[in-house]
Amino acid sequence: MTNETATDDAPGSALFPEFDTLYDLIAAETNGLTDEQLDWTSDGYAWAKWSIRMQISHMASLIYRWLIVRWGDHTFPNGEHGVEDVEGLASSPYDRRMDDTKYYDLPIVLDKLREGIELTRRVLTERSVGFLRSRTVTQPSSLQWDMLTSLHPSGIGPSSEDPSQYTMALESTIRHIYYEEITHLFNIQRLKRAQGLNTVSDLPKVGYWTIDGWDVSEAAQNSSSVS
Repeated sequence: MTNETATDDAPGSALFPEFDTLYDLIAAETNGLTDEQLDWTSDGYAWAKWSIRMQISHMASLIYRWLIVRWGDHTFPNGEHGVEDVEGLASSPYDRRMDDTKYYDLPIVLDKLREGIELTRRVLTERSVGFLRSRTVTQPSSLQWDMLTSLHPSGIGPSSEDPSQYTMALESTIRHIYYEEITHLFNIQRLKRAQGLNTVSDLPKVGYWTIDGWDVSEAAQNSSSVS
């Protein structure tokens, strides 16, 4: 995925061309879905407790949380990100999703996802490879992050100053965003299969869902329920 040969003065977009087609890849998987299909959940599987609508809301929200809330001092130091209602998009009371009272209908949710992906592409265009690799933030470590870092070739790891913290470069943050989007697209596809629906997009074989030991279970065929 990452172009390790890119020079420091190259635009960040040289590292992540996948963002150019990411929105279309995700949106294609939602075409023609009814509200019932978008909201289908199951207590039988951990991955099925979030509906397709909830998955997409999370996929949009996480971009704003990373690039504005956590990285805003570096990515938009003058606050010129142009995003309205950052609180509703990134810091709503819902579990890592946008505010459902404002962003619920699929066209609205998809529009915010598209805007988030465009925001990512803007950062990649305006910032150089050297910038992405030299700027870092810290966050608390966890067993989950210990597992997730196995897919990152560089730019993320335990802090040398505080073992309870992880140091994360902007480059690895962008990679994390992409891996999250693809992993939740995998969830959307198996939510569709659980309902007896056909999938559309050719899922890239990257992202956290490819980690050895990740739960990639599928719903039993006789448990599908489509009205």
